[in-house]
Amino acid sequence: MLLVVDSLVKRFGGLVATDNVTLAVPAGQIHAIIGPNGAGKTTLLSQLAGELRSDAGTIHFDGEDITALPAHIRAARGLARSFQINSVFKDFTALENVALAIQVHEGHCFRFWGQVAKDAALQSAALGFLAQVNLEERANIIAANLAYGERRALEVAIALASRPKLLLLDEPTSGMGANESAEIVTLLAKLKRTLTILLIEHDMNAVFALADRITVLVYGRTVAAGSPEEIRANTDVRRAYLGEDEDF
Repeated sequence: MLLVVDSLVKRFGGLVATDNVTLAVPAGQIHAIIGPNGAGKTTLLSQLAGELRSDAGTIHFDGEDITALPAHIRAARGLARSFQINSVFKDFTALENVALAIQVHEGHCFRFWGQVAKDAALQSAALGFLAQVNLEERANIIAANLAYGERRALEVAIALASRPKLLLLDEPTSGMGANESAEIVTLLAKLKRTLTILLIEHDMNAVFALADRITVLVYGRTVAAGSPEEIRANTDVRRAYLGEDEDF
């Protein structure tokens, strides 16, 4: 297993945000975390990324106990996160955004303030990551002028620039229309060939199109886990979250 989470707990005062969450994610799969608002999904991703210290439980990644490691060390080990709220540098071009991410990953962030255009190797690497998310033809567009779906794809390219083994995605289709959402689903399905993805998603059509396995959280607890077919057939999950009349 690439990621093994055992009995993870996070408390905020008297509130238990994640309550003994356990899951295992093998390499090469997409694992979806679903549940209503306030279920603890984003807290869980923050614990996995190292942005929140867990109160109990363990996290093993690629055979190593990373429970006590800070976020930047986890990122160096191959754990990358893309956030629910778009977080690109809007005044930079798509190419410059990815180039900066490459330099940060390589430990040369201050070189960015030189001219990217003069660094052929850096340009080539950045264009390669943009090509993975179908943005190579938009490389020189200022990020603020990209369509919303393109900015989300750019955010994925920025995460890919850290060369992750596991990509944590928080609501990748949030705020998108049907066409943009379908493009992101196609992109993530393609990326699955080369890396493992753990995602939070409210769009159930996207979840069932992508996920190999699904974990359902309610009030911080795992109430169900299984294949998409098992989750579809779980009457408690349909009643509490999916909706009895929905056809997924």
